[in-house]
Amino acid sequence: MKQRIAIFLALVLVSYGCNVNQESPEVNPPLESVSKTTLDRNIQQVLLQRGEFEWSWVSSANVAAALQAEDSTLTVGYQPAGFTNLSTRIHEVNVASEPWITAKRSVINELQRTYDGLGIDVEVEEQIVLDHETLPYFKMKAYRAVIVEKLRSLNTVRYSEPTTYTYVDAGVISPEGRIESDAGCGSNNADNINSGDFTTISPGAKQPWNYNIHNIPQAWSYSQGDNIGVGVIDTGISPSQAKLNSQFSSGNSTGRSVSKFGTFVDRAWWQWWRSSNPDGPNDRCGHGTQMSGAIAAPRASGGASVGVAYKSNLVSVRGTSDVVINGGNEKDGVSDALVLLGNRSDIKIISMSIGDIFSSGQVRDAIRYANNRGKLIFAAAGTSTTFTNWYGVIFPANMSETVAVTGIKDNGYNRCDICHDGSKVDFAVTMQRAPNTSRTSLTLADSGNTPSYVGGSSIATAQTAGIAALVWARNPSQSKSQVLDKMKRAGEFYPGRNRNFGWGKIDALKAVTF
Repeated sequence: MKQRIAIFLALVLVSYGCNVNQESPEVNPPLESVSKTTLDRNIQQVLLQRGEFEWSWVSSANVAAALQAEDSTLTVGYQPAGFTNLSTRIHEVNVASEPWITAKRSVINELQRTYDGLGIDVEVEEQIVLDHETLPYFKMKAYRAVIVEKLRSLNTVRYSEPTTYTYVDAGVISPEGRIESDAGCGSNNADNINSGDFTTISPGAKQPWNYNIHNIPQAWSYSQGDNIGVGVIDTGISPSQAKLNSQFSSGNSTGRSVSKFGTFVDRAWWQWWRSSNPDGPNDRCGHGTQMSGAIAAPRASGGASVGVAYKSNLVSVRGTSDVVINGGNEKDGVSDALVLLGNRSDIKIISMSIGDIFSSGQVRDAIRYANNRGKLIFAAAGTSTTFTNWYGVIFPANMSETVAVTGIKDNGYNRCDICHDGSKVDFAVTMQRAPNTSRTSLTLADSGNTPSYVGGSSIATAQTAGIAALVWARNPSQSKSQVLDKMKRAGEFYPGRNRNFGWGKIDALKAVTF
């Protein structure tokens, strides 16, 4: 059995006596003043104290050390001086308009004056490697703490943070101490499915065991997600899985469509320039195929598993190579995917079973862009090893603009062995049989009709997005707030909230009949 790990984190609960919020006393501290080990300890301390991480919470010297440790690319979010409420207005911004061009130009001019004042022969214009055409941020090469310090002093700069950083638990140099670049990936082949983990339904599909716990089959009497567009930002779709390609509209799931896009550019760390050639929509990881299958796999013959919203339309965007959004190309791919789906009028729901312990300004901008365009965004609360799932809800599920989902066992409100929980969780899905760690929910394998097992908050998120499609299909003209309100009222803890599992398990039948 292949447990699909949505976020592979290994964080050691060790407290270090360092002050991560101190400001650097030097205008231009040498990069050597903060080693990578010290930086990782500082990051860890922030995580322990705050439960999340923002680069603005550490000194400029720490940021400069992170730049040196990776590809020296800095992401800079800008805005005109005095501009307010960008989080609710970002979808209205025209970065090609005069105020925004002027704001960006003022930032560049200030940086140029800083370099000139230090007698450093650098042309800032030549250091810019990406200027986003929709969202107000650009990327540049930077090597010095003084540049970070200058950016932090400008009222036209919203954030300045390393584009890429690989965190390693302080002093722990081992596979268990770092975020793996291929997290959540692996061979998504057919598994030997226990006969007690599915029910065969007409016209020959397998219904996963956990659907009954959430009254999903009962909800199908009222809605199957007809004509609701669901966007999945993940690792793509396998071209070998016919149920998500030529057989997507088949069986009891006819009259619908599937579209596939790719915004991820697969480049090595040293290829810092912006390529305009994404490497396609095909899944090379297996995770995206699983999530798309959980949401929208057809109810058809052959014995494959059926998706929650088996009459919904599907738009898959390969925005990342794995499930950890920690590389610059991954952040670019996810941001562009959010803009793409945000601009599509046929998409109402976005499912993201991906994330990171580090927040990202550019991804946050993109989340708000799509949210402000009326998209209901579901994000995985986090999945990791059993030793490290003390960590709370990851980014972007910890944003107020997203709906955070985690997984629990079938013996009460006990999180799954590799799932995260916390105060920012909104919903929980039963997806693991206790005490068996291998018997989780089912979804499509990369090819064929025999399903594969899939676990963690990833599958919980995808199935919740499917429930949202069932609710929305009952009245396609309703707003995302109305849909979410019905889901909340169908939660087991409503009108209260559980401190670790939010509104709790959703009763899909109640949600579609409110």
